[in-house]
Amino acid sequence: MKISLIAAIDEKRGLGKGNELLWRIPEDLKNFKKMTMGHCVLLGRKTYQSIGRALPGRTLLVLTKKESLELPEGVVKVSSVKEALEIARGKGDNELMVAGGAEVYNELLPIAETLYLTRIHGTKEADVFFPTFKNESWELSSETFHPLKGQVPPWTFQVLNRRV
Repeated sequence: MKISLIAAIDEKRGLGKGNELLWRIPEDLKNFKKMTMGHCVLLGRKTYQSIGRALPGRTLLVLTKKESLELPEGVVKVSSVKEALEIARGKGDNELMVAGGAEVYNELLPIAETLYLTRIHGTKEADVFFPTFKNESWELSSETFHPLKGQVPPWTFQVLNRRV
């Protein structure tokens, strides 16, 4: 099964602050929906709590050690990446989409095959960051630039595949 990380990061790899996204880019949120639709999406507990609900057309897998965490229908608690992969395989999924947070990205980056990165051209104060990675380990397979639009900063959507 393919493991892919999907994230929106600023120029300093900032992901968020105070359990909120740094930027709200409607076109990127639509792209996230399109990319994750029909897949199992692995999230850490804090990232799930920032969303706070199931996402239609996707199975959210929340990686947590908290036994008492109550989750709605369509959201499944998992205690390990292995368990998440087993659930995704059982649902016939061929790509586990990992959507944060920083700890989950850090754990799965070494075994991920694809990175779907929204690179925001700007910075904001952040308290969580996407892990560093060696560019030479990844091959850029596509890139789409989106210019400044109103209050939305310019951004580039990249698909990177691990070099074999």
